[in-house]
Amino acid sequence: MVSFWSGQNLGSLKYMLYGLLLGKATYSGLEEGFIVIDWCLHIVILFALRALLYTLWNSYSNMLWINRNSRIIQQGVDFKQIDNEWHWDNFMIVQAVIISLGLYKLPVALRDEIPVWDTRGLIAVIILHIVVSEPLYYLLHRCFHGSYLYSHYHSFHHSSPVPQPFTVGHVTLLEQLVISVVMGVPLVGSCVMGYGSVSMIYGYVLTFDFLRCLGHCNVEIVPHEIFEVLPLLRYLLYTPTYHSLHHTEIHTNYCLFMPLYDALGNTLNAKSWELQRTLSFNADINKNIPSFVFLAHVVDITSSIHAPFVFRSIASKPFAVKLILLPIWPIAFVHMILMWAKSKTFLISFYKLRGHLHQTWAVPRFGFHYFLSFASEGINNLIEAAILRADKLGVKVISLAALNKNEALNGGGMLFVEKHPDLKVRVVHGNTLTAAVILDEIDEDVTEVFLTGATSKLGRAIALYLCRRKVRVLMLTSAADRFLKIKKEAPVEFQKYLVQVTKYQAAKHCKTWIVGKWITPREQKWAPPGTHFHQFVVPPILAIRKDCTYGDLAAMRLPDDVQGLGSCEYTMDRGVVHACHAGGAVHYLEGWTHHEVGAIDVDRIDIVWEAALKHGFKPVSFNNTTPPKKC
Repeated sequence: MVSFWSGQNLGSLKYMLYGLLLGKATYSGLEEGFIVIDWCLHIVILFALRALLYTLWNSYSNMLWINRNSRIIQQGVDFKQIDNEWHWDNFMIVQAVIISLGLYKLPVALRDEIPVWDTRGLIAVIILHIVVSEPLYYLLHRCFHGSYLYSHYHSFHHSSPVPQPFTVGHVTLLEQLVISVVMGVPLVGSCVMGYGSVSMIYGYVLTFDFLRCLGHCNVEIVPHEIFEVLPLLRYLLYTPTYHSLHHTEIHTNYCLFMPLYDALGNTLNAKSWELQRTLSFNADINKNIPSFVFLAHVVDITSSIHAPFVFRSIASKPFAVKLILLPIWPIAFVHMILMWAKSKTFLISFYKLRGHLHQTWAVPRFGFHYFLSFASEGINNLIEAAILRADKLGVKVISLAALNKNEALNGGGMLFVEKHPDLKVRVVHGNTLTAAVILDEIDEDVTEVFLTGATSKLGRAIALYLCRRKVRVLMLTSAADRFLKIKKEAPVEFQKYLVQVTKYQAAKHCKTWIVGKWITPREQKWAPPGTHFHQFVVPPILAIRKDCTYGDLAAMRLPDDVQGLGSCEYTMDRGVVHACHAGGAVHYLEGWTHHEVGAIDVDRIDIVWEAALKHGFKPVSFNNTTPPKKC
């Protein structure tokens, strides 16, 4: 199958064409002694506007908190589709090359004579589109659904299971040339008749792209009432539902934008109108109730841009600061201020596991908000509202991310369970599995560890677990009362393995550090060469020691049968989620009916770990798949 063209292999170098056009426009301006907008610059401007149009449409398609109930195909866009559609803008480059070559052959006088506005041109381009482009596209499209052309060319476009605005450009070079002809006929025809204008070209091209995005957006946004008031309109303008049927039942609904030609060609899908009416009518009804919800939060302003509704491609890779994100930073900052003033949780991604819908909701608060004492009540109110909403919807389990279960904030979720004893949804902090992942990383031959954040929820559980394995735990804390309380929880015969230390110097001979509280580069210098830093601190510590190794945050790889996952969770690799996220999913899959809040039950660490492995979750650190040694 011809599934790509050579320009795709150039990567970012393919955009050099626009650099050449911009250079040519600049040179022309310098020659004239003033700024001149020639056709080279028009092509660059038009490309930028078209790219922005597709990007905005794609952002809307992935704003799940707005359109989740209006989605036509409920399946998520996975990594495979995103990678296949990575070079979606190739068709615009092809058309820019065609226009550039065409304009180069025209006399300069003819190019310069095109006015900015001509009403006759707008009328001419509409007539030519209806009379020529629509039937031409319909006939050619039906040809591409023939056995040879479909298997060698058009099946490439239909390989995207979920239509998205970027799917428009997921076609072969032959189809790009065909659509360029279909789009070009009204433009060239109007210019040949002497009615061409700059506004006509901009208007027609952007309208053409807008309507293609509309058909591929996978969200039914056309109200059914408009067709009941104007029945003939349904033959003049297609809807997202109409075009989605072409992707699911491929031998129907071939039209470009006007179903009239499907009606004339007897290829109109009989379900088109009724399905559109049903989807439009039920837009405000919650149809897809998730079984499990992970309640995340934003870490900082830059990471807030790492979402499918901003840049789908960037969100499909682990978070990293990229130059392309910097121009958007001011917008994200303003959005942060607006969220601080008035906000509520929103849905950012979803996937299916064992056939059940798992969603990620986000509390619109940034990491530093959690450390502002006056913000605590407001944050807890948002978390509580999300839990009550999940309970009302019928969600089975809701898992709290990192700072959303902060001990000082709400006691690891205990606040909400005590306040609402009749909750049907199970509230889970997921830290039991987080502790199991960290413990799994520690080699069985380790006899001594240095633990910071030792009296935290996770630190306590790790210390109590390790002392039962006869591992000496140097617990860094100045709170003697909290240390003694934890020590008394250990069996008497193992209490001697818990040792309180108050300075980092105490660990200068210990090569296994478990970091639960952020440590500075200066404090890291007390670690001997060859030390490995395990960590459960957010954000992760700086990896400055070249003679030491650093573990990642506790995480697990999702089972292989996950469907519809197309975004990375913060800095995690594809298909990897934080251990607390996985812990909530395991809680749901096991059907456990207890809340997992407050202190970690050390006796359940092995139980939760083995349940995770049973359901196909895999540890990622050290590629170690051996469960922790049982106490």
